[in-house]
Amino acid sequence: MPAPRFVERLNEQVGHELAAHNQYLACAIHYDGLTLPQMAAYFYTQALEERSHALMMVQYLLDTDSEVAIPTIAAPVSSFDGVVAPVELALEQENRVTTQVSELLVIARDESDFASEQFLQWFIKEQVEEVASMSDLLAVVRRNADVVENIEEYVAREGGLEGDDPSAPRAAGG
Repeated sequence: MPAPRFVERLNEQVGHELAAHNQYLACAIHYDGLTLPQMAAYFYTQALEERSHALMMVQYLLDTDSEVAIPTIAAPVSSFDGVVAPVELALEQENRVTTQVSELLVIARDESDFASEQFLQWFIKEQVEEVASMSDLLAVVRRNADVVENIEEYVAREGGLEGDDPSAPRAAGG
């Protein structure tokens, strides 16, 4: 069974992942409103991915007979100016999640909770990929803020997410 301190913080992380889902959903709706279908699709997909991360964490808690306590989450930012601001916010969010996952890993190590440490390895790898792809997207969006067609073309060409990762933890409900 995971250390109690780890369980408490993983439940908090479930909330952070669900908040990220809602934030990406708000970004997608913003881009949909601007008639940028590639950007909207990218963020709708990102939203589903964050929800999946939350459910992977829920499944781990269930698998280890730990309490699952879904925390309250704050409303997302839903009003943006232009095309750059949502991606800037998304990169900030990915950097914050990277820090949160790293803090979870430290707790698992401090508690000699080897199973939880192993569980987190996939999330560490995932965050490296998420920060890199969002950083690239932000660079493109900043360079092309006045030519949104270039942004749409980039996302259509490069923004596709890879398929299912067979090494990903199982998600609850899946």
